Order: sequence, then C-alpha cells, then structure tokens
Amino acid sequence: MSLLEIKDLSLGYDGEVLIEKLNFKVDRGDYLCIVGENGSGKSTLMKTLLNLNSPIKGSIVYGDGLHKNEIGYLPQQTLVQRDFPASVKEIVLSGCQARCGLRPFYNKADKQLAFDNMKRLGISELASKCYRDLSGGQQQRVLLARALCAARSILLLDEPVSGLDPIVTADMYDLIKSMNDDGITIIMVSHDISAAVKYADHILHIGEKIFFGTKNEYLKSDIGRFFTSESRGVENA
Repeated sequence: MSLLEIKDLSLGYDGEVLIEKLNFKVDRGDYLCIVGENGSGKSTLMKTLLNLNSPIKGSIVYGDGLHKNEIGYLPQQTLVQRDFPASVKEIVLSGCQARCGLRPFYNKADKQLAFDNMKRLGISELASKCYRDLSGGQQQRVLLARALCAARSILLLDEPVSGLDPIVTADMYDLIKSMNDDGITIIMVSHDISAAVKYADHILHIGEKIFFGTKNEYLKSDIGRFFTSESRGVENA
C-alpha cells in the first residue's frame, strides 16, 4: 500500500481554487519532485499534505503504517526564522516534540536521535553555536536534521535550496539524494526543473495542465519536453 494516495483533490485558499481533481500516489522509497509555474499551488499542496490546509474536495489517504505526525517538514525559510536566537542542538532536538506525546521533556532516546541526525548532516561541531550566526547552507542542514527527527519514513521539503549559492545548492541536492538512497521517502517542491529530472524518480507538474508519472515518462511528455527545453534555454542564456 502507498504511503500517501491523493484522490480527486481540489485545493486553494480564500475561495480561490488553484488545483482541481488531482490524483497521485507516493510509495515508500520514492523521490517525488513537485514542479510548476509560480502561483500554481505547489506550496499550498504541501501544506495540505501536512494537514495545515483543508482540501476543498477529495481525500488524502495515509497508508503503509504512516501517521500524520511522522512526517518531517522543511518549510521555506523566512527572514525572521534565519535570525532565531537558539542553539543548533535546541533547534534539532525540537524536531522530537511529536515523539514526546504527553512527556514534558526530552528523554535519552530523543537526545540520541538529535545527535545522530546532527552527525549524519555533518553539523555535530556546531551543536552549541547560535543558529542565527550560521551560514545559509549550515542553517538548512540544521533544519533538515530537525525534520529528520520528526520523520519516521518521509520528508516534505519546500524549496530547500532557496537563497543558497550554486555550490551549496549542489551539496544540498546531493545530501537529499543520499537520504533517499538510505530509504527516506522524499517529496520536494522545486522551481528548478533541471534538478528535478536529475534527482527525482517521479514528477508531479501542476499548472494549466497536470502531469504525474515517472521521470522518464515526464521527459517524453509534451509538457516535460516543453519545460525541460525551456530550462536548458535559461541555463545557456
């Protein structure tokens, strides 16, 4: 059974419908990239998958033992978040809050999980550093470690390389791919179609037309050929 199955979903906000009759599914171990034009509803879809927004119509079915509070989420960063005055360890550990239940404190297992994820992302030596003093790439690693503390099997990433320089961007994409290779299911919103077809195995393209399928099916489709050729044109400009 799929981790997530979206059936005839319509969504939007303030009475405006952005997407109608959307259907796709995500299986364990998939790497799904959601692409599309600005304003097409990519971030709104992400928030709906997280149960932060309610769908207008349709349903989201959680399967294969997945619970809503077992999904890790890396949102787009705001300027306020970048200036947050807490230590790296505190921020990463806060990803374990959903695991605490009624416990008013973090236990030994929570602290070990936070340490393991900081080590996994190469930020152990930054544990006592103040988050706001870090570079953009370091901050994203901290937030990714936090999301991993919340995730049991699936990560939702909303434009995870936004504002990063090209070298740090490539490093972040490689890091996300390595996590997928280790068995973490990835759903990522991105404006970068060239990166989507390089790293993802499934593509959801939303806009005037909707496409869902494998990367190879996307590259052979009319919408895929149009947008990938347009992306190459921008890169070569």
